[in-house]
Amino acid sequence: MADVATKSPDQSPVEPNRNNSLKNSSILLLSIILISTLSLFIVYLNFPKLEPHEKQHFKLPMNIDDAKNLGNVLSGYKDRYFYVVLFGFIITYIFLQSFAIPGSIFLSVMSGYLFPFPLALLSVCFCSAVGASVCYLLSWLCGRPFIIKYWPHKAAHVSNIIDQHRSHLFFYVVFLRITPFLPNWLINITSPIVNVPLSTFFFGTFFGVAPPSFIAVHAGTTLYQLTSSSNIITYKSMLMLLTVSIISLTPIILKRIFSDKFKQP
Repeated sequence: MADVATKSPDQSPVEPNRNNSLKNSSILLLSIILISTLSLFIVYLNFPKLEPHEKQHFKLPMNIDDAKNLGNVLSGYKDRYFYVVLFGFIITYIFLQSFAIPGSIFLSVMSGYLFPFPLALLSVCFCSAVGASVCYLLSWLCGRPFIIKYWPHKAAHVSNIIDQHRSHLFFYVVFLRITPFLPNWLINITSPIVNVPLSTFFFGTFFGVAPPSFIAVHAGTTLYQLTSSSNIITYKSMLMLLTVSIISLTPIILKRIFSDKFKQP
């Protein structure tokens, strides 16, 4: 950073170039956000006409009560307009995941109430992987200047972690998705910067979000018995997540054990 600030003839163009890159990235990011928002609005316009008392509940759920009210509204339409409801759910979920907007956990819970359990779980895992991959691509296309400017130390921290596990990256991505050691938004935006392949990122996310999604979707089968978001995660579900996270590390541990043995004379 000190070199950039130095006003020598050889280095003077560096700062304008960086500012132009940041400006172009901002324009591209804003354009993508506007297009995505328009897509969400189109889904809203094509949804069947709602009754006046239903419109107030037709919004992104930010708590359990919102999820209950929205689930109640959608349940009245899903039999007649099943694919419209399903498609609207998928687009909305991907939108939230793509831009790291809170509320996807309540959509996961609501899916267990609206759809058959296998379809709900598959949809949540698919939407999570697609949305995270969109965020990955956004970072790859226009996020580098922002990350370098605002989160250089966090990016360096993630890079060090990834480098330590590059030989078994898929299983480590699965582990990161199951456990809360790194925020999901940080994993999404730094992965292309630290050279995590998109295919590894996508499938690691798909399988990694399955255990916590299983818990959320299962909770949705009894949606109207939930009183708060704390009811979604129980001691039993925490124990299950811990067990699955340990299992996800097993290939890594075994690989290290056997590789060390083969290295011994």
